[in-house]
Amino acid sequence: MIFIYGLCPYWRSFSVQDLQYGAKNSNMKLLEKIQLGSISLKNRMAMAAMTRGRTDINGLVGDMTVEYYAQRASAGLLFTESIRISEEATGSPLTPGIFTDQQIEAWRKVTTAVHNKGGVIIAQLWHTGRMGHSADRNGKLPLGPSPLPIRGMQHFTSQGKKDYEIPQEITIPEIRQTIKDYGQAAKNAIAAGFDGVALHAANGYLPNQFLAESANQRTDDYGGNIPNKARFVVEVMEELISVAGSEKVGIKISPFHSYGDMVLDDPAATYTYLIEKLNEMDFAYVEIMRRNANFPSPEHCSADDEIELFGRKIRQTVIANAGYDKASAEAELEKGIAKLISFGRLYIANPDLSERFEKNATLSEPDRATMYGGGQHGYIDYPFWNK
Repeated sequence: MIFIYGLCPYWRSFSVQDLQYGAKNSNMKLLEKIQLGSISLKNRMAMAAMTRGRTDINGLVGDMTVEYYAQRASAGLLFTESIRISEEATGSPLTPGIFTDQQIEAWRKVTTAVHNKGGVIIAQLWHTGRMGHSADRNGKLPLGPSPLPIRGMQHFTSQGKKDYEIPQEITIPEIRQTIKDYGQAAKNAIAAGFDGVALHAANGYLPNQFLAESANQRTDDYGGNIPNKARFVVEVMEELISVAGSEKVGIKISPFHSYGDMVLDDPAATYTYLIEKLNEMDFAYVEIMRRNANFPSPEHCSADDEIELFGRKIRQTVIANAGYDKASAEAELEKGIAKLISFGRLYIANPDLSERFEKNATLSEPDRATMYGGGQHGYIDYPFWNK
């Protein structure tokens, strides 16, 4: 073995095969081109949206973020970290926004750098709902579908870990304003040069909260039965499509992922109904996030695989997400349900992941201590395999 010292805080070992440009995997489905809406993608690998906590206090991304995304432009598709659609959408410190002129201009530098590298980048639009804390909201309680706090977790705030607060119940006028905020954020994203927008309706954030009885006990048009609980997601998607155009819009869902105290009485029925409503719309893709073993689903959840159970019902292009490696991603594509695979952790430490897969190169491991906040270290200093 030959050892090379990179910029990471550990030695990486690369085989001689790695250094001699190991045999290509030219038959890999992951490396095939694909059309997504109106966009041609150079491969079927996407970088999943991942919060990295590198903005300033005004939600502005800087030169480090420009470099971070440009480094990973060899992915067929880049999803940004979650981007706040408004000041009201704030939940966590040092996360980006796209609701001021300065934020739009900052993101334009990112999209320009990615496009200059031949990449495609989509803005993931974010409202945290009850998954926030007044410590980072100028003393204002977060909004949620109902005044029900998240149980069994604590929130990372600028003042350290804190218990979740009881949210204020979002009013009908506030719901309507929030839907408009999503639309304005989509306009801003397109103005900033993004190739499209994705509704973050997963991971326990506001759209997800409307679907779950553990967060939504409303008795009005946005609660009480499955069609009403799905109404918010449907209306936001309608707004995004009307603003950005059908070929530039997608959505991320996590049917059986319990993060954020997401407990649904009947998740299979809820998401089957939501998918039926989404199938009536014209848009590009649905990204399905699989359940995470660190956040077990309630016992009454289906044991079926989410891609199998829900992916077959979806009319739009399916992107499978969460926990894939090279082998399992290839196997998933072979099934023919998902057309792309999005990778999270692997892209943190391997900016050239598609090339590493192609060359059978060794993968670097991410430094957990620098995943959520910090400077260049653990962000833009991971080495490329052939350097």
